[in-house]
Amino acid sequence: MDLSAAKAAPGVLAIVTADTAGPLGKGDMNTAKLLGGPAVDHYHQAIALVVAETFEQARAAAGLIRVDYARGKGRFDLDSALKTAPLKGDSSGEGSAAPPVDRVGDFDKAFAAALVTLDARYETPDQSHMMMEPHASTAAWNGDRLTLWTSNQMIAWGKGDVAKTLGIPKQNVRLISPYIGGGFGGKLFVRADAILAALGAKAAGRPVKVALQRPLMANNTTHRPATRQRIRLGAGKDGKLVAIAHESGSGDLPGGGPETAVAQTKLLYAGANRLTSMRLAVLDLPEGNAMRAPGEAPGLMALEVAMDEMAEKLGMDPVAFRIANDTQVDPEKPERKFSQRQLVQCLQMGADRFGWSRRQAKPRAVRDGRWLVGMGVASGFRNNINMKSGARVGIDAKGIVTVATDMTDIGTGSYTIIAQTAAEMMGVPLDRIHVLLGDSDFPVAAGSGGQWGANSATAGVYAACVKLREAVAQKLGFNSADVVFEDGKVRSGNRSVPLGQAAGDAGLSAEDSIEFGDLAKKVQQSTFAGHFVEVGVDAYTGEIRVRRMLAVCAAGRILNPKSARSQVIGAMTMGVGAALMEELAVDKRFGFFVNHDLASYEVPVHADIPHQEVVFLDETDPTTSPMKAKGVGELGLCGVGAAIANAIYNATGVRVREYPITLDKIIGGMAKVA
Repeated sequence: MDLSAAKAAPGVLAIVTADTAGPLGKGDMNTAKLLGGPAVDHYHQAIALVVAETFEQARAAAGLIRVDYARGKGRFDLDSALKTAPLKGDSSGEGSAAPPVDRVGDFDKAFAAALVTLDARYETPDQSHMMMEPHASTAAWNGDRLTLWTSNQMIAWGKGDVAKTLGIPKQNVRLISPYIGGGFGGKLFVRADAILAALGAKAAGRPVKVALQRPLMANNTTHRPATRQRIRLGAGKDGKLVAIAHESGSGDLPGGGPETAVAQTKLLYAGANRLTSMRLAVLDLPEGNAMRAPGEAPGLMALEVAMDEMAEKLGMDPVAFRIANDTQVDPEKPERKFSQRQLVQCLQMGADRFGWSRRQAKPRAVRDGRWLVGMGVASGFRNNINMKSGARVGIDAKGIVTVATDMTDIGTGSYTIIAQTAAEMMGVPLDRIHVLLGDSDFPVAAGSGGQWGANSATAGVYAACVKLREAVAQKLGFNSADVVFEDGKVRSGNRSVPLGQAAGDAGLSAEDSIEFGDLAKKVQQSTFAGHFVEVGVDAYTGEIRVRRMLAVCAAGRILNPKSARSQVIGAMTMGVGAALMEELAVDKRFGFFVNHDLASYEVPVHADIPHQEVVFLDETDPTTSPMKAKGVGELGLCGVGAAIANAIYNATGVRVREYPITLDKIIGGMAKVA
């Protein structure tokens, strides 16, 4: 690397490279190192940071760095690499997991003997999070202590990985992230902007801000890996599945893991003879990692199309076929029951509300002018996860209740539901609650990811409030068994004291957390949905338009209907993108994603999204936490892509098994109109 011209450029304060950064580790959550050199692991891996007085000066100087590369042989073709890829089990870390191979019963024998069978292959492409807010960080050092203002979904994970990467004690790192403008899993882990901001601030001796340009977000950060999936189903004439196999392959950098696309198939439908397997190819593409509903999102894009194809072979209605294969226990461990499972209710209510009875089973049977109209359905499934979560709750002399926790808000309404929890527990109105989030100096909470945040974080606030209520009662000499917190007062018998007076001038506070032990081993906690979609396909051009969408969700107690609905309609919108337009195009010569901006990586816009209806079943799940809630933010995505694919088939008679479903993939199979 020739840095001479860059160093001499106007305004330049420091240049950081692997040579000058000192020894760097790698965070537990990172597959690739965040500063490359002398070896480069993937395209757009950071190899230098230029710090200057202004952004423009920094960009200009960075362009003056001259690099000579010695090109190595790269592995960029998933289909080629999967031919020799080994079996590999793993967990997404978000409840989606499977071993390399899992067999229950005798699949091969049952499949060979089944009266009706399906053997089909499906493809999902690499996808990018493409959140509006970029990855951005500002770093400042005070002696040997680092403060990092960053956009990060999991504060405690981030703090640990920053410390490990920089080789400094965890207690010397503070992460602050009170608001996150979109992440979808792309900000679960520390990325290059955070580490380079810290290194740049150390080198320059002053605070430094680093924001990734849009093209770097596809290649420098993480993405959802492409999959190649094979599904085999066998059933009797009664429509009951007797054999289920789901095999998937994906790729990642050395040390990475597979996209766990078979995980939901282990739990969603009954069937005595089962097979799942995963293969992992080593690729030199940018890092594959968590993207909203890792595993289930691409897995259901295949499984739920296969279920429709099987229903057609059986001559059964797709909703009835799914209901016929429902189970109330873990199919692989029948002694393990679901805590709540209302998939059938989701499908039945959805069919009724959507007008499913008007659907014509024969494709191309419904027209609206030039539009061929079709309906599709898919089951939604996503596991519920409990994570240890803590909070600190205090009361001051004015009766103001302050909640502090490192829980984050990614636009999901964490501030609101945490305030709701504290207000109800302490008996004060919402305007008397002050919520502080996203600071590693606060007690460790669940963080935003895996749809575990709301239930776990509010349960941690509940635990802290229980402890604070006890402290208030003891201070007042009240019997804690019958004390009532209401209308800003504490009451026991005929005695009533304002909450602020009870706290006194010094105030009162309590800190606690909730832990869930081996609950996940005792009972299967999952969330379910019925997704219904109507599409129109232009009979002349093959243009696809989504006309109506409905999601009926069973996800425990809904803590805030407005924010929960917003989560689900946002996820449904992502499902439209995954089904119809999103695809990172791989340059197999150089190993990078060509369409690395919002001009060429298409995502849905307002004109693409029709009326969306969301219904939550009246459900509480007492096994999950004191809140009796579950997650819902990823459930809204799981199954949507398949429902759209099934609707397109119903409209056109053309079955596409390779996403995204673009007009060029269907127009050749459509009937000639002229």
